[in-house]
Amino acid sequence: MADTDLKLLYRELVSLEIELWDGIEGRLRAEYDLALTSFEVLHLLLRRPGRRIQDIAEEFSITVGGTSKVVDRLETAGLCGRRANPNDRRSSIVELTPEGRKLVEGALKVFEEELELRIGSVIPEESVREVTAVLSTLRAAGRALDAERKAGGRTPVPASRAPKQSGRSAS
Repeated sequence: MADTDLKLLYRELVSLEIELWDGIEGRLRAEYDLALTSFEVLHLLLRRPGRRIQDIAEEFSITVGGTSKVVDRLETAGLCGRRANPNDRRSSIVELTPEGRKLVEGALKVFEEELELRIGSVIPEESVREVTAVLSTLRAAGRALDAERKAGGRTPVPASRAPKQSGRSAS
């Protein structure tokens, strides 16, 4: 594949992510005084109640420390609370408060409207599914590569460019 094509794809993906994030966050801040990061955590707690800080961090591929800071801010604002985890004394369960539930349910409507305006009204539903599948494949491959690098303590050469070695598949 042409190096120029990969660089262009990279720039388009990164630019889209930034513009999409900024557009949605701008509207959430204007209508609900809510950062998109906070919305994402609240939305997760609405969809999947009873999450631990570790669960939230894993969901968003961010650090436990960063997640804890976001939850601290949401807790201070009265939007969520922590309770002891009955299965593990070292962790706590994060739950929405009634105020948090009300806020995220309203903000969810804005979020969905923005997704429709910025994506759904631009490309057909089938394309949304196809792009989603491609992005999921890329993310899975990236996570597998990162895990391989971490486990081996080395930087592997992509299979398509790696010299063939006896007994090892190049795929």
